[in-house]
Order: sequence, then C-alpha cells, then structure tokens
Amino acid sequence: MDRAILERARALLSDVTPMNRDCGRICGAACCRPDEEGKGGVFLFPGEEALVGGGWASVEPAPDGPGEGRMLVCDGSCERARRPLGCMIFPLTPEVNAEGVVSMRFDVRARPLCPLMRNGLMGLRADFREAARQAMQTIASDPEGLAFLRAWEAVERRYEFRL
Repeated sequence: MDRAILERARALLSDVTPMNRDCGRICGAACCRPDEEGKGGVFLFPGEEALVGGGWASVEPAPDGPGEGRMLVCDGSCERARRPLGCMIFPLTPEVNAEGVVSMRFDVRARPLCPLMRNGLMGLRADFREAARQAMQTIASDPEGLAFLRAWEAVERRYEFRL
C-alpha cells in the first residue's frame, strides 16, 4: 500500500481517542494485554510494519489474518504515535459496501474486553468515530487497502454470534 496513504490515515487518528479521558484506566487496558494463553496483538495494514516497528514490539505471522497476515504483538505499553491503525480505531471496525464506502461499527471481538460497548456508539466521542471512518476511507482509496479492509471484515465476521 502507498506509504503516504498510511501516513494520512494515521494522521487523522493521531490526536483523537474514544473518550475525553484515557479509556484504558476504566478496564485496566484490557485491549492491550494478551489473553490467558499469552496470545494477542493487532493485524498490521499492508506496509504498516515500517511505520510502527522498531524493537518495542514483535511482528509475527498471523496465518488467519487479512492481507499480508502479519500482526504486531507488544507488552501492552507504547507511544500513541507508534500504535498500529488497528489499535487506533479500537473498539471500532470498518465495513465496506459494494461501492467502497466505509462505515464503522463495533468490533465483535471487543465485546468481552471493552466496557465502552455497553454505551453503544454514542458512548464514543463523535470526532473519534468520524476520524476512524475517514482514516479507513483513506485506506480504501488504495486498491490494496480496499482489499485489506474487505479481508479484515471477513476475518472479523468469523467471530460473530448468530442463532
């Protein structure tokens, strides 16, 4: 993916967070900790490894992941500027319609982790929701980015619960 597109998407999210305060203090940064099996991490967008790497975390294969199938695994603490896009948009996830227009919804994988889920989308800052949507629409403007978002959506849909 074009590096300038990744940088533009990241810039849209650089100064906005889900809440006015640090939401990680509410849940003990649950989204940043590995699970009981010591697994965890976030999928990397194509080309993102070069923007977030640097020894503070490891990049590992994610065979079930979208795109290049790479994920960043960390110890749960980082500088906001170095976070992957997947962390910056959490607890949201993109949905892409047939025309390539992006909307955002809660990531079903966030349900057991994120206390913000119980308040619905209105519990998140409006500027955060819009910045996340704009960032993902920026990613979708690149053909490789659009393919990645569609693959990400397919992976995330595997976690949905339906009767």
